[in-house]
Amino acid sequence: MAKLFFGMNQSLDGYVDHTEMQPPSPKLFRRFVEQTDGLAGSLYGRKLYELMSYWDEDQPGWDIDHRAFAVAWRKAPKWVVSRTLTSVGPNAKLVQGDLEAEVRRLKAEIDGEIEIGGPSLARTLTELGLIDEYRIYLHPEVLGRGTPFFAAARPPLRLAGSEQIDDNVLRLSYVPA
Repeated sequence: MAKLFFGMNQSLDGYVDHTEMQPPSPKLFRRFVEQTDGLAGSLYGRKLYELMSYWDEDQPGWDIDHRAFAVAWRKAPKWVVSRTLTSVGPNAKLVQGDLEAEVRRLKAEIDGEIEIGGPSLARTLTELGLIDEYRIYLHPEVLGRGTPFFAAARPPLRLAGSEQIDDNVLRLSYVPA
């Protein structure tokens, strides 16, 4: 049975705006490479999928870790939840219709971890009680605006673990209480 987790970089004031936050340190980026390489798949909302599709094509100037992330991202199956897209890229499947049934099917049929991409999708899956873990990569930045990690109120959580990733980033893992 698959474990669904939602994890993103977050500012101290709760935002996940990648355009405003500092880029991840090399150590944190390497952690994301390792995590992505071990995924059973990723479930994305349209906006984050379109952003992440950047990794489908090699880019000039990538270092070894960026190339490794692209390889890991490309090999992982992706399911894209969208009402507006009509097609998706390589190794991706469009999810339309009964989201709850599709996610329950994925959880039942796949072994390993499935990453949830995007706060709006995470909100819907939280409301359906389908997310098993929330991973906050807490950065020492205060943005004052952006997209919140939690897009809506949710039931209580319990701290399941913490880990200092580098000099500035702490990973906090929470599970439903």
